[in-house]
Amino acid sequence: MALYAKAAEILEKVERKQATVKTLVYDSKFQNIKQLFALVCETQKFSSILQEIIESTKLLKQTKIKMNLAKVLVYDLVIGKGLKCGGAWKALMMKHRSRLQAALARMKIKQKVSRNQDLLSSSLQQPEGDQLPRYVRVNTLKTTVEDAIDYFKREGFSYLGQAYRLDDLNLKGKSFVGDLHLSDLLVFSPKTDFHDHNLYKAGHIILQDKASCLPAYLLNPPTGSHVLDACAAPGNKTSHLAAIMKNKGRLFAFDLDAKRLSTMSTLLLRAGVTCQQLANQDFLKVDPDGPQYKDVEYILLDPSCSGSGMVCLRDEVSPSQKEQDKRRLQALAAFQLHCLNHALRFPRLQRLVYSTCSIHTEENEQVVAACLLQNPGFRLVPLLQQWPERGLAPLTKCLRASTTKTLTHGFFVALLERHTAQRLEEQASETLNPVAEMSPSTPSASKDIHEADITEDGDEVQEPISTTRDMDMAEEAKPTEENTETGAKKRRRKKKKDGVKEALEPKTTEEQTNTSGRAKKKHAKVE
Repeated sequence: MALYAKAAEILEKVERKQATVKTLVYDSKFQNIKQLFALVCETQKFSSILQEIIESTKLLKQTKIKMNLAKVLVYDLVIGKGLKCGGAWKALMMKHRSRLQAALARMKIKQKVSRNQDLLSSSLQQPEGDQLPRYVRVNTLKTTVEDAIDYFKREGFSYLGQAYRLDDLNLKGKSFVGDLHLSDLLVFSPKTDFHDHNLYKAGHIILQDKASCLPAYLLNPPTGSHVLDACAAPGNKTSHLAAIMKNKGRLFAFDLDAKRLSTMSTLLLRAGVTCQQLANQDFLKVDPDGPQYKDVEYILLDPSCSGSGMVCLRDEVSPSQKEQDKRRLQALAAFQLHCLNHALRFPRLQRLVYSTCSIHTEENEQVVAACLLQNPGFRLVPLLQQWPERGLAPLTKCLRASTTKTLTHGFFVALLERHTAQRLEEQASETLNPVAEMSPSTPSASKDIHEADITEDGDEVQEPISTTRDMDMAEEAKPTEENTETGAKKRRRKKKKDGVKEALEPKTTEEQTNTSGRAKKKHAKVE
């Protein structure tokens, strides 16, 4: 009975968006974490189907139990492997089993399917071969990637080397590879479980989805910098930031939920993080001009979101829920934009990563676009050109992640950078440096540079210096110069012949001979 009560409690908290399923499950301290996690995820996946069965059989009215408890019980009774409890609840549910099974059968007949799995939409169906890999981030504060690989090899795992294609991440058995994008990430087959592994318990490895590793990796704060993690709990991204910083500098981390912050503190302690400064505080009430934040140049903002990118949270939306979900998305987007605008107020901020585990454009591209309009001093930075999924146009500099294109949970990441007047001047100076190297005698040089095409990144795209036409013109001009020089020599010889008598006169210098005007008058006086 404890299993179903706890699962129903977690489902209710997930619906209120208090935390992710994984965080709630591990915070529950339930004896069999794996069993609880599987039940919650599967119930959530079949949620709309279970609700339809419960409503069509009027189960709540007849049993006086709440919806979330009914869902987990009905799931195990008619879809799962049977009820794992005894006592009053089992006796109660067994009375209604035939009616519940009949309702499920009618749904399959109506949709012309034979399997329970086929009742799900294509986005929720996840065949055995398409399950997500198990990603393991090596905590470089406590060990190295090489040592972790050697440890797994000694345990019988087979290391296949570095992955170079997405297909290389489709693994089976005890095979594993190094990730093709993130150097501190190892990839194992989907069902590999490390929750009881020694390296996990000692904090040497972090069980973190690849998409969730992107924000800290892309922010990439240098060693010794001051960094702020705005909505930090449960703390995986915070520990990743600390590892990138090599535990040097200051890492401010905020969360409004005291219990989540306490759990995060334990996680960071296990991970060997020492540069953190935790605060049980609403990030929106943090004063950006506070003296302790005067050197903050990097911020990671991963605010509360719909969680629609998490595989185990995806659900079919009934027509009655659509309007409610639309209002909730609008409220979330307004909150996210408020957080983003607040974060950009920190006076020395240079770079900020905004991320969500949502697939909705309302929480992603629309929030970023509105923020850029309100904060013209910031611009988007292009991210990982080799990444297979981009943000929706025109914000293609952002990244998206999905189960199909990146073999991860659904995710969104944007990197904003301060675009100050000083930086603009520096870029302009770098761009115009070639002009100073040009000969000042070329009158069109300056004009040519200003008319050159400029790429988005500020690089100049200039025409080739020499073309066939230019070379032909040069060849034509060459003999003309020679003819001019020959004519000048003939004139000088003629002048000498006509002026033989001048040989008896005092010689003038070459400069006087070749000058005109005043020099000729001087010769006349001598004569």
